[in-house]
Amino acid sequence: MNKLAQLKRLTTVVADTGDIASIKQYSPVDATTNPSLLLKAAAIPDYQVYVERAVAWGRQQGGSAVEQMANCLDYLAVLVGREITGIVPGRISTEVSARLSFNTPATMARARKLIGMYEDQGVARDRVLIKIAATWEGIRAAEVLEKEGIQCNLTLLFSFAQAKACADAGVFLISPFVGRIYDWYKKHTGVDYQGADDPGVQSVARIFNYYKTHGIQTVVMGASFRNTGQIEALAGCDRLTISPQLLAELEGDNGDLRQQLSAAAAVSPDPREILSEECFRWQHNEDAMATEKLAEGIRLFYADELKLEGLIRSLV
Repeated sequence: MNKLAQLKRLTTVVADTGDIASIKQYSPVDATTNPSLLLKAAAIPDYQVYVERAVAWGRQQGGSAVEQMANCLDYLAVLVGREITGIVPGRISTEVSARLSFNTPATMARARKLIGMYEDQGVARDRVLIKIAATWEGIRAAEVLEKEGIQCNLTLLFSFAQAKACADAGVFLISPFVGRIYDWYKKHTGVDYQGADDPGVQSVARIFNYYKTHGIQTVVMGASFRNTGQIEALAGCDRLTISPQLLAELEGDNGDLRQQLSAAAAVSPDPREILSEECFRWQHNEDAMATEKLAEGIRLFYADELKLEGLIRSLV
């Protein structure tokens, strides 16, 4: 049995791509998209029909050029997401615009809009996770949305403070970014970390053990992997979202894969803590890596939104 098949016995595998062909090939339970992945997907000729439909729909909604483009991007995400829900048995994660990362009311409004668009396409809200950056403002938006039955995936998560605040808010799922944490530490120390010594792996393991020890129901989904070693070191995590390239590497490896995380065996030295805004901001600020990577991640997603806008203009 190859390592991908072994991993699927221990962890819910999620495809980190908007490429429908890749999703069909690897048969994940869920799939997740973001502006960067939609940008890659939109450049594939087979996606031209989705782009054309999204542009036409955006124009039909009227408004300014900026409003029309925002509608176009949302509709494109929903069209791709709808196709993906026809392939995976689980959920599709669709992201709120990164430019709304510090605006709680606007994030909630966009999330409700996306859910409404999915429902108009015949996709029930329990098949969709709304991805929101794990800023204080984003977490507060998710807290309200969860109470409305709109389940959320809090992304760009780098600090333990973010994980604690997401648990306090009762969000459905968090996406700690293993690879980007690894990138930061490798750049600052010059060490090429491996396995359990990887700071990104350690971050997810700490969060997983904290959640399981304290009976927190929020799902932990490791994300942003750089190599299969990071994935193998987190076998047993609730979910792992993995790129097609790394899925292929796991599928081609027939070695043994051992479970590393277990809810039943979880032990955390960290006491349960409910964070105020002041405590959240202080604890997150004390983590230089997390502070830098969250800000950078928001900028990069926004930059890819702008590139996607440019690509759409060039195609229509």
